[in-house]
Amino acid sequence: MEINDLIQKFSDSTENQCKALFSTLFIVENRLQTIFDNTIPELSLKQFMLLTMVRQSKNHPTFTQLGRLLGCSRQNIKKLALALEKKGFVTIAPCQQDARASSIYPTSKLNDYFENVFTTYQEDLRFLFEVYSKEEIAQLFRLMMKLYKGIENLESKTGKKEN
Repeated sequence: MEINDLIQKFSDSTENQCKALFSTLFIVENRLQTIFDNTIPELSLKQFMLLTMVRQSKNHPTFTQLGRLLGCSRQNIKKLALALEKKGFVTIAPCQQDARASSIYPTSKLNDYFENVFTTYQEDLRFLFEVYSKEEIAQLFRLMMKLYKGIENLESKTGKKEN
């Protein structure tokens, strides 16, 4: 079965479209992860996303804060951070506000990496989204940001919050 067959099969009702959208989230994530894991030097996509969040943070985020932000457990963040520390991208140290928590601190290697390698990643992003008009990108952005509300709604229903 091809993706166009699935699109056709699930386009006939709102209920089927919701099922297709849900499935698409997983398919898109898997396909993008495969592409970027094979093209980002030295890093997996998950490691790259963690570094992006560390780099964008005004303060030094804890494992728990980064887990909430990235939608995964504190333990997963710790595992990613330890691998990144071994590669020299970050250091892990006690949080300045709470010594019981660990924070992730960027190193000069992280900054150098983003200054020198990030341009390739930006080119890939441009290539990924060049099939959209500016208006379509704005609409997709609004809808994807609204998806966070849907996730919060589902978390409330199930009683499960992000870790």
